[in-house]
Amino acid sequence: MFGKAIWSAFTTSSSPGAGSSRNWPGQPLMPHPNRPFVHLIAAARPNFMKVAPLYHALQRDGGFALLFVHTGQHYDKNMSDVFLRELGLPAPDVNLGVGGGSHAEQTAGVMVAYERLCLERRPDWAIVVGDVNSTMACTIAAKKLEIKVAHLEAGLRSFDRTMPEEVNRVVTDALADLLWTPSADGDENLRCEGIPDNRIERVGNIMIDSFEALRSRIAAVDIVARFGCPSGDYGVVTLHRPANVDDRETLGTIVATLGQIADRLPLVFPVHPRTRDRLEQFGLAERLANHSAVLETQPASYVDFMGLVTASRFVITDSGGVQEETTYLGIPCLTLRPNTERPVTVTHGTNRLVSPDDLADAVAQILTGVCDRPSRPPPLWDGRTAERVVASLREVCERAPSSAGFDRAFHGQSL
Repeated sequence: MFGKAIWSAFTTSSSPGAGSSRNWPGQPLMPHPNRPFVHLIAAARPNFMKVAPLYHALQRDGGFALLFVHTGQHYDKNMSDVFLRELGLPAPDVNLGVGGGSHAEQTAGVMVAYERLCLERRPDWAIVVGDVNSTMACTIAAKKLEIKVAHLEAGLRSFDRTMPEEVNRVVTDALADLLWTPSADGDENLRCEGIPDNRIERVGNIMIDSFEALRSRIAAVDIVARFGCPSGDYGVVTLHRPANVDDRETLGTIVATLGQIADRLPLVFPVHPRTRDRLEQFGLAERLANHSAVLETQPASYVDFMGLVTASRFVITDSGGVQEETTYLGIPCLTLRPNTERPVTVTHGTNRLVSPDDLADAVAQILTGVCDRPSRPPPLWDGRTAERVVASLREVCERAPSSAGFDRAFHGQSL
């Protein structure tokens, strides 16, 4: 486990305006000429839990000049600024301010804005995380400028190209120079796509670093006061994927099933903005609100949400990250998807893939004790992934010294 002292920055960050953001371009931040210059890029809520451990580890190492970039892909306060503050992250050095739009609009907006940033503040390495549109967009923009890219959480595959995230994963991994994977299946997926071993390095699950760093604060969450439910006697629900919430019939089936489950056990449901919109659009919001045992809340902060999860009987989700967190904690997880890019959570964890029609029966099995719990987490899910990532990056940079292109980049000259 991570020592508390090592990650005191998570709870004692005193950066002015921590969790807020400065609009780009702002004042240029000059990298040290003798240190590799790194862009650390975040966009959406899951990114922040992955970026935070690495940001703090890079700062502790002191061997890198770091620019913290926020693409602005998630602009809802509960999806962005709250997580930055809670994870001890400072205001991003650069906020590209891209915002929403269609997949194409968002991807194009990030590519244009990030290319412009790279031309003015050219890095030696761009580090991207996860599988959101910004991950792919920044990778493409960087590689077009012959900038090296490292992808944290590489190699995950659902083998379902109808998922926008799967397209982002495949494109990012095909282009990136260094691929940091969380588990052995990620290594194998990359090899099957023709990627050589010298670009692949297994480092473990960065999400566990965030949990361990904040474990004491998570344990201190007062579930009764915060959510109005007794510890250990409720289930948690998270839903946001288009396949579940964008179809009226599917979402209606899920809402009806949640009502049946809540007749047996209360459910706490932090409602994603996208899901809230669809519930109202399809006339389902009132039906859900009328069930007294379905406790709807606003999207929770990371600490509150993990406090809710750790004290629950089970979790119903379509989120990738929640599958990992429940596996680490040994909490039964029912994933409303036909596939998962994190199969280790099924083969070595507590996760089970279910359809809306099977959901009620799956919950009944959990409540009657028919549920396997792993004896230990998967290998390298130990809270020290960020340390391994920094060591990997340091080794690569020592083999290929900094490009020393800072003066050209900072004077705004194109390549």
